[in-house]
Amino acid sequence: MTTSAQQLRGELNDMDRQIARLLQGRFDILDRLRGEGAAASSYDPSEEARAVDAVLRETNGSRDAEAVRRVFGEVFRASAERSEAGPGLRVRRAPGQPGSVYEVRGHRIGDAPQLIAGPCSIESYEQTRAVGERLHSLGVRFLRGGAYKPRTSPYAFQGLKEEGLKIMRQVTDELGMVAVTEILDPRDLERIDRHADVFQVGTRNMFNYDLLRLLGETRKPVLLKRGLMATLEELILAAEYIAERGNEQIILCERGVRSFEKWTRNTLDLAAVPLLLARTPFPVVVDVAHATGRKDIMVPLARAALAAGAAAVMVESHPNPALALSDNEQQMDLEEIGRFVEAVFAP
Repeated sequence: MTTSAQQLRGELNDMDRQIARLLQGRFDILDRLRGEGAAASSYDPSEEARAVDAVLRETNGSRDAEAVRRVFGEVFRASAERSEAGPGLRVRRAPGQPGSVYEVRGHRIGDAPQLIAGPCSIESYEQTRAVGERLHSLGVRFLRGGAYKPRTSPYAFQGLKEEGLKIMRQVTDELGMVAVTEILDPRDLERIDRHADVFQVGTRNMFNYDLLRLLGETRKPVLLKRGLMATLEELILAAEYIAERGNEQIILCERGVRSFEKWTRNTLDLAAVPLLLARTPFPVVVDVAHATGRKDIMVPLARAALAAGAAAVMVESHPNPALALSDNEQQMDLEEIGRFVEAVFAP
């Protein structure tokens, strides 16, 4: 390369560095606007065209106007994407920020691996107490159970509703455990708040933004499950609906996504665990029961989830799964849950 060419190459490199600094400055201004509560403008092709025309007029045109338009189009699109899901979000993990740890009734989630387990549906005091006692004897302190059941068929068992909440509260109080239960309807918030320690938002309600905003006004942890066909970015933005109302006690849950596969109930996306941990400070739970719908492969997947960084795994248990009123194929009996805990959590 001649001396003249080297000089020109150096000038191009200097320009590239200036462009990079200017782009970073543009992104920084967008972040500051979001910090001030200003709404960031979304990508609008007609507005883009007017903005580029103005730039070209001010610079007396360009011999490569179309190339300039394409470059600016990419800049505007990148800015719009950053505005929608950029580091200005409350749920984004700042550099060096430690992971969140929550203490609920004296029990922590977010540091040492935990098991969240219990019946799919709360069917009776006796059933819930039997499961609770067995789990407590195994060292489990987070008891899950559904009082309000979102079923695909309107004729399937829909849960005991408030009676189920009372049973859940009674059993967890007697055993010193944490009550984790699902909320379906914003109108039930006050009722569920009286009995639950952790609100669970199921996969069907990940996009229920009115519910998420309402939960953002509470002061209890929210376990937010990924939607059936939701991207990770959509899950993060759903969490933002909770956080922007003030509640940042969020637990993200990977529970499998719907795919073409027929051998499992859903397809478990274990890559979600490290990706979510890299982008948010929140603990990530993996629900291997709903991800698989079968008991024979839950142990290796639970081990894999914890190896990937999950704060907890979630499963279901019932004294007699064959007689369970919901999801009987994926619920472990009281002996099976003992073997599961030993296989997954034993040192």
